[in-house]
Amino acid sequence: MNGKTVGIVGYGSYVPKFRIDAEEITRIWGEEAKRVKEGLGIQEKSVPDIDEDAATLAVEAARNAVKHAGIDSKEIGALYVGSESHPYAVKPTATIVAEAIGATPNLTAVDMEFACKAGTAAIQCCMGMCVAGMFKYGMAIGSDTSQGRPGDALEYSAGAGAAAFIIGTENLVAEIEATCSFTTDTPDFWRRPGADFPSHGGRFTGEPAYFKHVISASKMLIEKTGVKPAELDYAVFHQPNGKFPLQAAKMLGIPAEKVKQGLITPYIGNTYSAASLLGLNSVLDVAKPGERILMTSFGSGAGSDAFLIRVLDGIEKKRGRARSLQSYVDEKEYVEYGVYVKHRRKLKSL
Repeated sequence: MNGKTVGIVGYGSYVPKFRIDAEEITRIWGEEAKRVKEGLGIQEKSVPDIDEDAATLAVEAARNAVKHAGIDSKEIGALYVGSESHPYAVKPTATIVAEAIGATPNLTAVDMEFACKAGTAAIQCCMGMCVAGMFKYGMAIGSDTSQGRPGDALEYSAGAGAAAFIIGTENLVAEIEATCSFTTDTPDFWRRPGADFPSHGGRFTGEPAYFKHVISASKMLIEKTGVKPAELDYAVFHQPNGKFPLQAAKMLGIPAEKVKQGLITPYIGNTYSAASLLGLNSVLDVAKPGERILMTSFGSGAGSDAFLIRVLDGIEKKRGRARSLQSYVDEKEYVEYGVYVKHRRKLKSL
C-alpha cells in the first residue's frame, strides 16, 4: 500500500459459552418456525451471559489480541469499535475497551457503526493511519450482541461474539495486500432510534443487498490485484446464515472447501460486526505462511469491504499465545428458551 507494508500484528476472539439449540427455538414457535430454521443452515447460536454486552465482549477479544501480538498496549495509538449493539447511545464503547486493556490516554478512540461491516471499516481506518505514520499500532474491533424479535427469523441467527485486530507496519503475522469497498443506498435492514429490535426486508436482503455487494466488492478486488480465485487458499465472507457464504463462493468460482474453515455461523450464529472477522480468525488459526485469504464483509444499508491477505512467517511464532477461536466454539453450555429470553432481556413491559 503506497509502497509500505501494512497488515495484522495480532488478533483475538471471544465468544460467550452459552448456546441455544435451533430446535429449542423451534419448539417454542412451531411448524412455521421450523421451515424458517431449515432455510438458514444454523445448528445453534451463542448467547451472552446476563452481564455481558458488546463492550465486555470487545474487552476480552482485545486482551487476546494484545497477548497474541506480544506488544505493550500503550503503543496502540487508535482504537475503533464497530458494533450495532453498543451498550450506550451516548457514551463510547471504545473508551471502555482502551481503559480495560491499559492503553495510554494519548490515543484516538471512537465507536463505529455500519451494520455488520463496521469492524472491517475500522481495519481500513487503522491501515491508512498506520501507513501515514500517525502511530505505531491501531486496534480494530467488531463486537455485537445481536438482536432478534421473538419469533422472527433473526432469532435463529442473531448470536454474540467479538474479534479484535492489531494493525501495524512491522512484526506482522499477515500482510493486507489490498482492500476496496462497494457501497450503495440499499435499505434491506434497519433499526430506528428507540426500537428494541431491527426490521428487515425479508427476501430483499439476499439478491439486491448481500449478493450484489459481496460479489461486486470481491470482483473489484480480484480485478485490482490480478489474483485469480484458483490462487486463493481460503475465502471468508460475511455470514448472516450458513448458506449465503457458500452461494457467494460458487458465484465467484471459489470451491466450497476454501470457505468451510471460516464458516462458523452454523455453530455460534451471526455475530454481526464480528461475523466475517471471526471467520478470518478461524482461518488464521490454521493458515500457513504464503497462503492467501480473501475476506469480504457486508453491512446492510449497504456495503462491503474486501481484503486480500497474505499469511507471513511471523504467524508461526505467535501461535498459541492466546486462546484460539475454536476453543471458544467448543466450550459451551446449553440453555432453554426461558433462560435465553432472560439473558437477552426480551421481556418488555407494556
